[in-house]
Amino acid sequence: MTHDDGTHNDDGTHNDDGDDFFRDLAGFPDFEGVADTRNYHRLPDGWVLVLADIVDSTAAIESGRYKAVNMAGASVISGVLNAIGQHDLPFVFGGDGALVAVPPSKAGTARQALSAVQRWAQEELGFDMRGAVVPVSAIRAAGQDVLVARYAINDQVSYAMFAGGGAAWAERRMKEGLETNPLGPPGIRPNLVGLSCRWNPIAARHGEIVSIIAVPVDGASEDEFRALIADVVAIASRQQGEGHPVEVESLHLGLNAVSLDAEARAAVPRGRRFRHKAFIVLQYLLMQVLTVFGLTLGRFDPRRYRSDIVANSDFRKFDDGLKMTLDIEPARLSQIETRLEQAAAAGVCRYGLHRQASALMTCVVPTPLSRDHVHFIDGAAGGYAIAAAKLKAAEAIPSGAAAAG
Repeated sequence: MTHDDGTHNDDGTHNDDGDDFFRDLAGFPDFEGVADTRNYHRLPDGWVLVLADIVDSTAAIESGRYKAVNMAGASVISGVLNAIGQHDLPFVFGGDGALVAVPPSKAGTARQALSAVQRWAQEELGFDMRGAVVPVSAIRAAGQDVLVARYAINDQVSYAMFAGGGAAWAERRMKEGLETNPLGPPGIRPNLVGLSCRWNPIAARHGEIVSIIAVPVDGASEDEFRALIADVVAIASRQQGEGHPVEVESLHLGLNAVSLDAEARAAVPRGRRFRHKAFIVLQYLLMQVLTVFGLTLGRFDPRRYRSDIVANSDFRKFDDGLKMTLDIEPARLSQIETRLEQAAAAGVCRYGLHRQASALMTCVVPTPLSRDHVHFIDGAAGGYAIAAAKLKAAEAIPSGAAAAG
């Protein structure tokens, strides 16, 4: 995907190589802008991509551990941003993993934070989390690029969109073992303040919750792939609420042993968890009382908080490919599948699609008094991880054959 050079140096890099690169990007307000190359800008050469995912997440999901898988994926974002102390960096949540772009001044801190997250995932969740820290300069030396756009969904929250092929290249290197970040020492704990999962799964209201991933075939026409993305986004946008799986009325607080334990494991070490779980339960009860009686507590307004959750939810993104988790009616889903099948048959894309009855939300809320909390949406029965597995299976099918659906 090409990029706009309007605010760049002669070599195509952004004028600001510092920490404010993403904050200073002009944002686009409508998701359709993910297909517009003018919204993308080259990440400065000195930056690094910090990325991780769960090895064999499909097996964990099949054993019913999808909530823990999503928690592990979001922990990469929470741990790195908390360590750096800056939450307006480009990141993307992928279900069983995540990516964060980090400026050179914070690269060492980010690497240590990732090592701690990897160790925590192993010791507390029983997951083998692979990780990598890949310089953008190395990505460009390999003939790929990292382009970033800022999707400004409101005045409080923006999400990064990645293009150029570099993020996908770095992920492949990580999975092949060519880029490896070491585990932190035993017992080390990342700072996961704000990482939580206190909401019940969100049932589909219009048809099914569908997680979709569509990526370009190597050598495919960029124009044809962008046209595909524009068409799929346009179809989804005609769904009520643009296919958003979350509405204020569908948000129901819920605590069970699994979610309570997961949040406690993220927050405190063994030996202090009983007290912390009691604190979580008290917060839960207070939130229920405030909500039922329409009360506020100081600056905290539970009605505004719920509205912000819906507005701030990350249910669609572009990360060297389109990723969406939608609540969508059958007829519109059929239109999307038909368009994807046509593109797959033409050698333009590979895609994976996974249906389920509900969506799952994992939250990063450093403080509920600030309105910039973020909420990651995935399918509640495998979501992006299963869609990615189907996409991988489709890669074994020659161009012109039907892709996995």
